Amino acid sequence: MKRFPRMFARLSRSWSLIKASAGVLAQDEELLVFPLLSAICTLLVVAAFVLPALGLGVLDGVRGGGASLAMYVLGFLFYLVQYFVIFFFNSALVGAALIRLDGGNPTLGDGLRIAGSKWVSILGYAAVAATVGLILRSLQERAGWLGRIAVGFLGVAWTVASFLVVPVLVSRNVGPIDAIKESALLLKKTWGENLIGQGGVGLVFSLIFVAMATLGALAIVGAAMSGSGVVIGLVAALVVIAFLLAALIHAALSGIYSAALYRYAVGQETSTGFDGQLLQRAFAVK
Repeated sequence: MKRFPRMFARLSRSWSLIKASAGVLAQDEELLVFPLLSAICTLLVVAAFVLPALGLGVLDGVRGGGASLAMYVLGFLFYLVQYFVIFFFNSALVGAALIRLDGGNPTLGDGLRIAGSKWVSILGYAAVAATVGLILRSLQERAGWLGRIAVGFLGVAWTVASFLVVPVLVSRNVGPIDAIKESALLLKKTWGENLIGQGGVGLVFSLIFVAMATLGALAIVGAAMSGSGVVIGLVAALVVIAFLLAALIHAALSGIYSAALYRYAVGQETSTGFDGQLLQRAFAVK
């Protein structure tokens, strides 16, 4: 029975952390541009790889249950470019968030400049992540359902261990391997409730997305009852825009949270937006 009050206390702190991240985002709404640029560039990367692959018939082996060497090479290159784009703009977001947490007033140019200065390390980390992603994908395709569950746990472990890689790369002059090692070490030092923020943000936005989907479906049904195609299209467009905006906010909050977590993990105080006592309770070493 003691677990329930503890669980609710953790959820309460998670919500406080999310509100603190939102407070930082409210001071710099332009931080939303970084995940927006990331999403646009990611879609362009998908189009740049998928369309030529379909035209050249590289993906034909998937239908027959086989996988050619060309597919693996294409898959690695796709992962590499996609991860580089994601990590680049995430580095820009984290870099700008760190400036705000230092009490500064970051601009979009500041974030892009920071990410641009780290592009070699970001590319190296993208190569590591692409290799890990391709290996996990290959294992998942070959394993049974129990194996897929095990591979899924490996994927979660990798995500947790690499959660602070981007803040490490942004803050220090280290390579991707050292950044991964330091990320895992920092999370190990604060293993207790250091996942509250990640889980809290994910849980809150999952609930938000469910609520939005429900309300959006009801709104579209109501519009359909009006019999007007214009009204239906307008309502559907508003629902899509609402989902995109929520996704951008989710990504921005996650980046801000990772920056704050890194600063606390290395013993630095945040001068803006976050309550030091709240962080101490949330990330106390267990």
